[in-house]
Amino acid sequence: YPDEIRNYFCDGSKWGINIVYSYEKELLGTAGGVKNVEDFFEDSTFLVISCDSLTDIDLTDAVGFHKEKGGVATLILTEVEDTSQYGVVLVDEDMKIKGFQEKPLGGEAKSNLANSGIYIFEPEIFKYFPPREQFYDFGRNLFPDLLSKNVSYYGYRHSQYWNDVGGLDQYQQGNFDALEGKVKVDIPGKKIKEGVWVGKNCKIQEGVVIIPPVCIGDNCTIKKDAKLFGPIILGNNTIVDERAVLYRGIKWGSGYIGKDTSLIGAIIG
Repeated sequence: YPDEIRNYFCDGSKWGINIVYSYEKELLGTAGGVKNVEDFFEDSTFLVISCDSLTDIDLTDAVGFHKEKGGVATLILTEVEDTSQYGVVLVDEDMKIKGFQEKPLGGEAKSNLANSGIYIFEPEIFKYFPPREQFYDFGRNLFPDLLSKNVSYYGYRHSQYWNDVGGLDQYQQGNFDALEGKVKVDIPGKKIKEGVWVGKNCKIQEGVVIIPPVCIGDNCTIKKDAKLFGPIILGNNTIVDERAVLYRGIKWGSGYIGKDTSLIGAIIG
């Protein structure tokens, strides 16, 4: 959905950043897409961050580790409990990468360190890539190729929050974790009490019960005797009618939740 992405983020000025886009007529893979914008990085160390990760990893510390090790690449690694859901990375005592296992079962796993999809590279990494406009993948191609050529690169183990938002369950958990302070995210709205944020021009009528954490967007109306049991996120222009009960859910965009309705664990666009 390139058009939707660009229409939403535009030039990035809303967030105080400058966004430049690269369009691919045909998908070039995770690494091929980076090769295609090689000139953008000039001759300096650069980061590649997967867009579907929610994290507050200390990138400054990670870059410091990368510089200290002196490798051509550093993969940021995260500890996982269920290795069967991730490709895991094998490292030696110096955190030098020695190999990979693709989604091993618990008893077969030789590591519990997963590839987080965040990488630090030196510009000379591009000499190990094929020419531009060719499909090339970090996990399937580049990293195994580096090992086969005995190129030294490393893994940085972090201890901060990381969520691979690959489905609705992870998406919901990431939003809830943000409300619960498990990941450093700015919550919109005015904090009216611990764990409750309310946007502009909201109306909360008598008898409403709000159990934190709850984030209510702008121009929302919560009618009398409605109950919100957090974690709850309500998007802008939402109306929650009388005696409705919401439990652990997300409601984005404008909309209406009717009288006496019960929503449990719902994600509504």
